Amino acid sequence: MITVHDLRAWKAEGRRFTMLTAYDFPTSQILDRAGVPILLVGDSVGNNVLGYEDTLPVTMEEMLHHTRAVARGAERAMVVGDLPFLSYQVSLEEGVRNAGRLVKEGGAHAVKLEGPHLDLVHRLVEIGIPVMAHVGLTPQSVHAMGGYRVQGRGEAAQRVAEEAEQLEKAGAFAIVLEAMPAELAAEITRSLQIPTIGIGAGPSCDAQVLVINDLLGLNDRVPRLSKKYADLREVISEAVRRFVREVDEGSFPDAEHSYE
Repeated sequence: MITVHDLRAWKAEGRRFTMLTAYDFPTSQILDRAGVPILLVGDSVGNNVLGYEDTLPVTMEEMLHHTRAVARGAERAMVVGDLPFLSYQVSLEEGVRNAGRLVKEGGAHAVKLEGPHLDLVHRLVEIGIPVMAHVGLTPQSVHAMGGYRVQGRGEAAQRVAEEAEQLEKAGAFAIVLEAMPAELAAEITRSLQIPTIGIGAGPSCDAQVLVINDLLGLNDRVPRLSKKYADLREVISEAVRRFVREVDEGSFPDAEHSYE
């Protein structure tokens, strides 16, 4: 199984790697067998699977449900579970309890949280729960940020870089850099000993992450920071249209797909 020690070694070697979101058992199996080393059960399950407008309505129970499914499908990959909005911001104790649930009940190997919650990161690492940090555009703060906007431009660059440095010191084993100038991400990547995982943060990060629905073309729209590698939405639509047509014509089921 991939561990935090592997990721740190890859950083030292200059080896690039990937992370993809996964929300269910079959996708987890496919990505794991394809060699993806980290599967993120993101709270992006909210807008990619559950039909929410954004990630804010996602609950701990929903995260546990999907994390368990992904954990059952992964044999080699590290499974990282996202802590959803208000599952860790209210108090340190609640953050520890919910992170523990993702590991104990959900089967996650590590947890991810957004923003500079340094005391929580330190406490989780202290009790043996690996933490992936996340700075830049943090979707759980979308309203405070005034929408999904690039972060870290101008004077804000220093603040983002300092947050990343503080999170490393608190014990995070990796850090997601989202939607920030490529130059800033490159600077942060050079300054840290832990791996950086970029999404909309340029090519200099140690790793790259995408939302699986964007990669596969399952969503109507793909944001600029992502890339569509397939158009499964059209593939699925065409398969369904063929099925409907064959049933309407009476050509399915035929003898091959019937029992004597």
